[in-house]
Amino acid sequence: MHDHINTAVAVTGSEGGSSTQGNWYALYTCPRHEKRVAEQIELRDISCFLPLYRSVRRWKDRRKELELALFPGYVFVHIALHDRLQVLQVPGAVRLVTFNGQPAVLPEQEIECLRNRQSSIGTIEPHPYLCVGRRVRVRSGPLQGLEGIIRRSKDKCRVVFSLDLIKRSVAIEVDEADVELVA
Repeated sequence: MHDHINTAVAVTGSEGGSSTQGNWYALYTCPRHEKRVAEQIELRDISCFLPLYRSVRRWKDRRKELELALFPGYVFVHIALHDRLQVLQVPGAVRLVTFNGQPAVLPEQEIECLRNRQSSIGTIEPHPYLCVGRRVRVRSGPLQGLEGIIRRSKDKCRVVFSLDLIKRSVAIEVDEADVELVA
């Protein structure tokens, strides 16, 4: 049994070296190797992003707070495509996510939205992939500009943000007054 609590999103990597040029790619990792892969990429002076959330796990005799990958099995890397071998040689790295046989570029705006607003996001947690529903845009607050699908439950309002390329979603708690319908 586990409870989700307030989140932490970690950004690793530096902005030096070849990471200032290029695009964001999703790097598929071995199961539960995301943190280790991100550490190794950072040591290679390559910019990467590993969003994390905190979860309290309870057992009969104890409870423990864990930091888990928000997108299990993925680390986001900012590289020029010709530098991909440096990333793929990292132990635990499997492959870049591809589309039609080519590494697929993630939308810069989506990654930067998560990355830049990491410290001001309230409750965030993984959510089953969602691509159908009433689309909204956050019009104010720390998540301004984020688009997703609105979900209401009890007294909470959440925007489900999906990265379509990897078919993963996260739910972010927002104030309902801060969202507007997307036409």
